[in-house]
Amino acid sequence: MENAIDKLIDKIKQMDNPTVIGLDPRYSMIPECITKKYDKTIKGACEAILEFNKALIDATYDIIPAVKPQIAFYEMFGTDGIEIFNKTCKYAKEKGMIVIADIKRGDIGSTAEGYSNAYLGKTPLEEIEQSIFDVDFVTLNPYLGIDGIKPFIEDCKKYGKGVFIIDKTSNPSSGELQDLKLENGKTIYEEVASLIEKWGEELRGKYGYSSISSVVGATYPEQLQSLRKLAPHTFFLIPGYGAQRRKSRRYSTRV
Repeated sequence: MENAIDKLIDKIKQMDNPTVIGLDPRYSMIPECITKKYDKTIKGACEAILEFNKALIDATYDIIPAVKPQIAFYEMFGTDGIEIFNKTCKYAKEKGMIVIADIKRGDIGSTAEGYSNAYLGKTPLEEIEQSIFDVDFVTLNPYLGIDGIKPFIEDCKKYGKGVFIIDKTSNPSSGELQDLKLENGKTIYEEVASLIEKWGEELRGKYGYSSISSVVGATYPEQLQSLRKLAPHTFFLIPGYGAQRRKSRRYSTRV
C-alpha cells in the first residue's frame, strides 16, 4: 500500500507546485452569477457552494496537487452542508487531487476511533465495512496526547492515509499556550514537535518523511526553521500565507 505522504510528495513533484487550495466557502463571497440560480434557502445556498467548489477544482486540479476543505464552513449549514462537504471531497478525488479534510479533531478512546472510522478508515456494520468520507489526510489536535492520535495512526497504517497534527499555529494568540516553557526548557510547541516526530517513526516513506505530519504556521518563520531542525522527518502543512498572513501583520511583530 502506497504511503500517503509519498503520494502527496509525488503529486507535488509532478506538478512542480507545493501549494494547497483551501475550500472554505463563504456564501457572501460566491459570485452572483452562481447564487442567482438557486433558492435563498439553506439547501439552495449549499447547491451554490457546491457549484462554486467544483468550478475552483476544475480550474486548478491540473496545477495544484491538493485541496483542503475546512469542515466548519459546511457544518454551519447542517446536514445539507455535510452532504456538499462529502460531494466536494469526492469530486476533488475524482479529479486526481489529494484531499486534506481540515477537521481538527481531538478526543480519546472510542470517540477518537469513531472520528477516524468516519474520515480515514471504515465504519463497521455487522458483516460489512463502509467508507464514509474517504479523504487522504485529516488535521488533528494533539492536546489529549497519544490517546487521541493512536486510532488515526492505526488507520493510516491500515488504509494508507495520513494526518497533519497541529503544532505551532498561525493565529496571533497561538503563543498564549504554544510558547509556554516547560521544565525541560522546551516550549510546548517544541515538545509537541518531538512527539509528532516520534509518533510518525513507523510511517516514514521513500522520501524520508512520515504520513504523521504537522501543521506549522508561516506567520512564525523563525519557529518554523527551528522546528525543521527538531523534526527532520516531519512533513509540514504551512497555513498563514496570503490573506491570513496579511491579517497577522497587524497583530504580530513576529512575521
